[in-house]
Amino acid sequence: MHAFRLSEPRVARALRIALSYYVTSGLSAAFGLFVISGCMRWWFGTFAAATASIGVIVVVPADQPAPRRGKFRQMFPSVCVGVPLFYAVRRLEAEPLQLGLLLVPATFIAFLGAAWGRRGIPVSVSAMFAIVFAMAVPARAGAAAPVTGYFAAGAVAYLAYATAANALLNPRYRVQILADTLLSMASLMRIQAGQFTAGRARDGAASPIGRLLREQAAFADQLQSARDILLESPRTPRRQQLAGMLMRMLEMRDQLLACELDVDLVVVDPQQAPVLEALRQILNEHAAAVEHLADSLLTAGRPEHMASRRHLLERLPWADAPPNMLARGLAARVGNIRDEIAGLNALARGEAQPELAVVHASWQMFISPTAWSWQPFKGLWRWDAPPLRHAIRAALAIATAYGISLALPWGTHAYWILLTIVVVLRGSLAQTIERRNSRVAGTLLGSIVAGVLLSLHAPIAVLMTLATLAQGVAHAFAIKRYLVTAVAATVLALLQAHLLNADTSAAFEAFERIADTLLGVGVAWAFSYVLPAWERTQIPALIERALEAQARHARLSLGLGQLTAVDDRPELQWRLARREVYDSLSALVQATQRCLSEPRAVRPPLEPLGRLLAHSYQLLAQLTAVKTMLLLRRGHLDAERLAAPLQQAVQQIESLLRHGAPADSHGIVPGASSNEPLNLPDPFGQDVTPWLLRRLHLAIELSRNLGDDARRADVPLASASSIRQDGR
Repeated sequence: MHAFRLSEPRVARALRIALSYYVTSGLSAAFGLFVISGCMRWWFGTFAAATASIGVIVVVPADQPAPRRGKFRQMFPSVCVGVPLFYAVRRLEAEPLQLGLLLVPATFIAFLGAAWGRRGIPVSVSAMFAIVFAMAVPARAGAAAPVTGYFAAGAVAYLAYATAANALLNPRYRVQILADTLLSMASLMRIQAGQFTAGRARDGAASPIGRLLREQAAFADQLQSARDILLESPRTPRRQQLAGMLMRMLEMRDQLLACELDVDLVVVDPQQAPVLEALRQILNEHAAAVEHLADSLLTAGRPEHMASRRHLLERLPWADAPPNMLARGLAARVGNIRDEIAGLNALARGEAQPELAVVHASWQMFISPTAWSWQPFKGLWRWDAPPLRHAIRAALAIATAYGISLALPWGTHAYWILLTIVVVLRGSLAQTIERRNSRVAGTLLGSIVAGVLLSLHAPIAVLMTLATLAQGVAHAFAIKRYLVTAVAATVLALLQAHLLNADTSAAFEAFERIADTLLGVGVAWAFSYVLPAWERTQIPALIERALEAQARHARLSLGLGQLTAVDDRPELQWRLARREVYDSLSALVQATQRCLSEPRAVRPPLEPLGRLLAHSYQLLAQLTAVKTMLLLRRGHLDAERLAAPLQQAVQQIESLLRHGAPADSHGIVPGASSNEPLNLPDPFGQDVTPWLLRRLHLAIELSRNLGDDARRADVPLASASSIRQDGR
């Protein structure tokens, strides 16, 4: 069975979304909610079903596609924290002052969960949801214990369901996440193809807010999520096939990054326009082939056979201008990408076997830990720790919002203001503003939709079904597109409130929802300036991490030990170092991007940061090119001639990156200056040693530039101590 090609872009995008892992996860969550609420309604009635649904909603944020191992441990804290908090709020529901005294410290402790990063944030959200939705249950519901029993039944039932569903859907999640990663790779390839335009300036590509850098950073995070699932227990042939495709994609990412090499020198010459246009078309064709491969995975089809066709690159309309050989080198790297895609295609068709040694060795080395540790909690207790500041900020915001809610003329749904703060107030101003805008727009649209639905006076069963669908949509798009989540969450909240309070007016609920949302986003936005953890306070540490990662990667990339090793230990060490470089640069790009939403007075120097990021990726590309030549072209290299330059290059790069010490790169690479491209041989020929020596020379120059960029980006931060204290 061959996979069909999606010719209509809109249809293709819609189908890819419909078959994505996050939509599958949303449908799974909706089905779990439907079954649990339906059973509770059958046995105990509508109110019990609505309350049990709250238990499900509280646990759902922690239910994301994850490895089977550790899934229960990932979600269990949400139940352990949520049930006691729900009970405590119900006990104090009639005592506003005591309830407020509970809300503030509980919020502070809950938001400390951000110290555990992506694993901790869902637990924080679950804890706050338990508090807020406990306030949503009407006072006439009865004693706290039986109501909490319904809540706990829903939470525990969903914990068991989600663990089982994740195990059952694990094979499908593996395929979907690999396909989503392939689609992101294709998007990167199209962006890179856009760089091949002769005669144009490339300042935008070197900018810290350039699309290519942002996409590279996001792709690094996406790859780690893919590793966690695809590299878990690769014991069956199918799992080994998918894991092997992921490992091959990592190599393709390096080849794509290397396409940035020498482009600056080629695009400025109009005579190279025909070659660049041809390469742009070829790279776009490669991207289409990757998309077809992803579509075949999503639709369970078999991709069409793909030949290498590298010989076509040798027939391009070469110009005789000075950058001729550099353009040939660029074509060679595009050919390497074609080879990697052909390898992926062969793996997907079952015509090639994955490199099992690499897959098995990467299993436990490249996946995130699943056990909880107290170490992040121990590192919280310093005044400049962002999670601590965020927890204090959130507690103050909740205290203020709770006081406002008590003073409002309507008091039946005071929890809506608190809920808005929980979902809008983020760790940085940039994230808060993004959530603020989406939340307001989503609430307005969702209130209109819910008002229409409630005005139809549909039966309870229909409303429960609609609430279930809204929960599935909200869960599916929480990370991908929060505006959709905000609309669905508003519909869910209004329907849920109607089920708990059947005698209220739908029109007034919608009006109150909008008013409370506006108040909530206002409070969240205002408190995002309280005890802010401005990005500039974090950037020096991120720069240091990136430079250290680059130095270690250089040492392992330029070593000849892997060529003579009897095991794969040197290769695994290099792979770990490469991942750390990508991760460190991803964190720095994202921090720099968030700076753009901060007040100008507290922004770090963006220009040197932009150059630092551009030079960092260029250095990574140079070292990747050297590593590729050492591995793939070892038969066309003069090992004796290279041994000394490689060792000297390692020493100078490490010295420049770690200590900023002056280093003299002249003489170690005779005739390999970037100003002498005509002395280079044909990259499709036999001897590629001059190319490798030139890469070493450029890597040393980039290391020197990178060290200078780091000092320019870091010194203003260190010298502005008085401003920093105010910013904190």
